[in-house]
Amino acid sequence: MEWQENSGNWVLIPSHPKAVIHFLGGAFVATAPHITYRWLLEILANQGYAVIATPFINTLDHLVMAKNVLSTFENCLNNLYASRMLRKKSLPIYGIGHSMGSKLHLLIGSLFSIKRAGNILISFNNFAARDAIPLVEQISPVVKVEFTPSPQMTNRLIQKRYRIPRNLLIKFNDDNLDQTLRLSDILRLNFPSMVTVQKLNGNHLTPLGQDLSWSVGQVYTPVDALAQWLKQEIYRDLNQLKREILLWLNPLAKIS
Repeated sequence: MEWQENSGNWVLIPSHPKAVIHFLGGAFVATAPHITYRWLLEILANQGYAVIATPFINTLDHLVMAKNVLSTFENCLNNLYASRMLRKKSLPIYGIGHSMGSKLHLLIGSLFSIKRAGNILISFNNFAARDAIPLVEQISPVVKVEFTPSPQMTNRLIQKRYRIPRNLLIKFNDDNLDQTLRLSDILRLNFPSMVTVQKLNGNHLTPLGQDLSWSVGQVYTPVDALAQWLKQEIYRDLNQLKREILLWLNPLAKIS
């Protein structure tokens, strides 16, 4: 499989996909998700999931952002079916979001009539603009700058209108930007038995981890041993993230 651009999205399609994943990344790394999240997304594709990663540019109006990424995704999905790159109609669709991507999936699920088999929301945060954007108060000292909707309005919107029952929420232990536990309280008001929270080792940047190759020479040296050990330690958190996502998508899956 190779990444292909389609209707403004980046796409990986396995030969016999079992489901479609709509992926949205974090605020400042979402313009090239096929690069910044390559390891995680290619793992999902190798496990049989068609991946549609929608790039976006962060603005203050998150409602418009949610509308735009949904439209971009749906145009791509229609093209994939029309071109028969996806042949099996009505594949289940899962949303996966990291950081800002989680918030956009929540807004999409609250504002639009869509069908989702579930959402995986990683490192959700819902800060005010002054806390999320460095120097925002210096940039605009007179006019108050805030996201639309505000954090309070976002929480109320999710509580009243979010209609996707099955959700996996992932929080990393060393992530001081995370607001997953507050989100879980909101979602469980409507879906008490359908919301799963997993606390994993790692930090806010763990999903951005990449595969670093190390070529061992003809003679295995202590440097090679050290490099392999470091790689194993680095990928411990990534592999745990991979395992939790794949088991939630398919509890009967055999995860290597």
